[in-house]
Amino acid sequence: MTSIRLPLVDRNPLWTAAQWIGVLLTVVLLGALTQWPTLSLHILWDMVIPLLPAVFLINPMLWRNVCPLATLNSLSGERRSDGALSLRLLLGFWAVGIILLAVMVPARRFFFNEHGTVLAGTIAVVAVLALGLGTVASRRGGFCNAICPVLPVEKLYGQSPLVSVGSARCHDCNHCTAAGCIDLAGRKSARQSVTSGGGLSWMMNPFGIFAAAFPGFVIGYFATDNTTLANASTVYLTVGMWAGGSLLVVLTAVGLLRLKPTVVLPLLGGAAVGLYYWLGAPALATAYGLPAAGGIAIRIAALALIAVWLRAAFKMPPAEVAA
Repeated sequence: MTSIRLPLVDRNPLWTAAQWIGVLLTVVLLGALTQWPTLSLHILWDMVIPLLPAVFLINPMLWRNVCPLATLNSLSGERRSDGALSLRLLLGFWAVGIILLAVMVPARRFFFNEHGTVLAGTIAVVAVLALGLGTVASRRGGFCNAICPVLPVEKLYGQSPLVSVGSARCHDCNHCTAAGCIDLAGRKSARQSVTSGGGLSWMMNPFGIFAAAFPGFVIGYFATDNTTLANASTVYLTVGMWAGGSLLVVLTAVGLLRLKPTVVLPLLGGAAVGLYYWLGAPALATAYGLPAAGGIAIRIAALALIAVWLRAAFKMPPAEVAA
């Protein structure tokens, strides 16, 4: 298969060390979740995961370069010199990844936030999936750029990265992904993940629908509380109603105003991450032992970061906007 050089590559060996440290830490996490679930869940959900949206705004490559699941996917995927999903199949994989996200995030409320063993088992299953899908498509075309449930969030928040970070995994490109690859397209990957056309047509694919529904999805999650499995349907109904309302509002606005993806996608990304930190700031401040004003400080910092991010998005050079 013909390959091309990537425009931005980081060959620093520290990335390789960080990748395998990430795998080791994942193994440690699996053990800690079963042996010391309360402490492990607190560190993971209350202290580590809330930092990732800000990391994605700065540049999703900071995470993609060290993600342990990506390391496992690459481990098997690099053994294939060819093999790529067709665009049609890729769209189906994107849809599956979005469905996984829609299932797994609300499940935090009745499973993953309080049951370490269940979370450990789920992580192990996803890790095996990432390793196995490396045999389906070369490099990371079968999992990281296709079915990974975090991928749509990375694309939405990675539209205007504030720092330049090269790919530490792909030194060249063998087209393992038919469209929307963050490693190759960078900030353009979100726009490449929606279809072309006027009116509502550009949103009528998995990523467009996800982007429109995601701000409401975030609100829906924070509108629920940790509960038991018996109340799972209520959790999904609440999150689903907020996500559906968000989708309806955005589709209506896009249809009436004929808005383009270069305008709508950054606004949706900024709205989603802004809502996440606005609603989650009090809990984040408590987790880090900050004083009472800590939540306010987090909200102000998040809004400032989003403002800079949006400014970068709307100052994108014309050549990149048209791409």
